Amino acid sequence: MIGQKLLFSGLRTSASRWINRLNEGETPKVCIVGSGPAGFYTAHHVIKARQDAEVDIYERLPVPFGLVRFGVAPDHPEVKNVINTFTQTAKHSRCNFYGNINVGKDVSVEELQQAYHAVVLSYGAEDNRKMGIPGEDLAGVYSAKDFVGWYNGLPSCQKLNPDLSCDTAVILGQGNVALDVARILLSPINILKKTDITQPALEALEKSQVRRVLIVGRRGPIQIACTIKELREMAKLPGTRPEMLAADFDGITEALKNVPRPRKRLTELLLKTALEVPNEEEQERRSKASRVWAFQFFRSPVEVLASPDKTRTAGIRLAVNRLEGSGERAQAVLTGELEDVPCGLIISSIGYKSTLIDPSVPFDSHKAIVPNINGRVQQVAGLYCSGWLKTGPTGVIATTMNNSFDTAKSLLDDMQAAGIPMEFQGFDCGSKLLYVEITCFVSTGVKPVLFSDWEKIDSVETSKGEAIGKPREKILTVQEMLQTWFRKFNMTCCMYHY
Repeated sequence: MIGQKLLFSGLRTSASRWINRLNEGETPKVCIVGSGPAGFYTAHHVIKARQDAEVDIYERLPVPFGLVRFGVAPDHPEVKNVINTFTQTAKHSRCNFYGNINVGKDVSVEELQQAYHAVVLSYGAEDNRKMGIPGEDLAGVYSAKDFVGWYNGLPSCQKLNPDLSCDTAVILGQGNVALDVARILLSPINILKKTDITQPALEALEKSQVRRVLIVGRRGPIQIACTIKELREMAKLPGTRPEMLAADFDGITEALKNVPRPRKRLTELLLKTALEVPNEEEQERRSKASRVWAFQFFRSPVEVLASPDKTRTAGIRLAVNRLEGSGERAQAVLTGELEDVPCGLIISSIGYKSTLIDPSVPFDSHKAIVPNINGRVQQVAGLYCSGWLKTGPTGVIATTMNNSFDTAKSLLDDMQAAGIPMEFQGFDCGSKLLYVEITCFVSTGVKPVLFSDWEKIDSVETSKGEAIGKPREKILTVQEMLQTWFRKFNMTCCMYHY
């Protein structure tokens, strides 16, 4: 581990040496922790808005791009095109990427604050929200985060090995991630074979016995959390047909008169998919479908039901709800009625949450965010946050872009006012010397992976993918990522984090 004595010995200076250094021509140096969309968008805006600023991006994994690589569905390659923009940012002359650096372990946030004029925490939401019901730890119950990470090649999820031998799967939650999971479970293998889904996941899905997927939500059709694009894809998924309860849509047409247009369009598509008699071509398509999906509304999980030997899930008990209020603010209220749904696979898609990586950082454990005002971390000068760590896990990539730009603006405004250097102790050195210090201590078990190093890993993945007709075949462990890189240089593999 890189410690304070090794990394920073002999480099500390007094606070007075930072006073007005920006006004004297000092190059502003910004550190960003996390290389997902929030991190890269923040870096892009800082570099673009301030021509003298240098940005260093730190990433725990050896590979960049966060949820764009590990969260976007394999059959949505167009969403991953944003990687081209991020690559341009990473290769900018005033930007450096340092992968395989675990902030909070290899270097503390406080140490980074002393080395940079500003530190932006953008490491996202990496933990699962628990359902808080009996039986959720049984075999056969998975979080959507882990399930998505499994088929997208996230190293920490490669031991998941989900059991897909059952007929019915239940997904709890009705957002875009829930629909991604449902679509992957039900997609024809010939479609998935052309994506960057991992080979182990592809092989498991090819053997899958899942033929029915229920997507469960505690409220009604007007409150569904997915986007129209995701719903349209689900409705047109080859080899599948929808089967929904007409009673769940009672009164919906009348209620649509008072909802905003985007919500109205989404609900109208849902109504059409669920209730409208399809045309002849669609009827024929549905008649040939071997797999079924359905939204189930007004249901909340109460208990995961165990198999007779108590070793794995055999079903889920749901509470039946009614709504109080109207529109998107309507609240689910228990009716007292219960219903049991037999199933062998349960995937909880009720949200991600951020975690605290360093005890020196303020953290709201209830909201699972770093308390902030416009991205400025409260009571800590020069510390900022962006992305889901700032707002909670809401919105799509475009939402994160605007969120990150707002944080960058706060940082730049503060920098323009020369408020940041007035508050900082630091090194009489730049971020490049910090990097030199890091690379000098290979014996500590840490070796930073530069963006040029990532490009070598990238070339291996794309070559492996091309050989089997895929855009890439992802390397699935941190050890293999580092070994792949080191082999390029005939180096000995160092220690790694996982």
